[in-house]
Amino acid sequence: MNSMKKNNGIILAVLLFLSTAMSSCEVMGDLVGFGVWIGVIIVVAVVALIWWIVRKFKR
Repeated sequence: MNSMKKNNGIILAVLLFLSTAMSSCEVMGDLVGFGVWIGVIIVVAVVALIWWIVRKFKR
């Protein structure tokens, strides 16, 4: 009976670890996706700023 409790504890620990690892991977994926969109917005803003500056100096 005692070894069964140890096995249940090990199984519970492994399941807890896997559920935490899987959710952290999902969080990292969300952060990477968010970072990509921030990068796209920054690139568009810089290109728009350069375009605006060039138009100001042409006048």
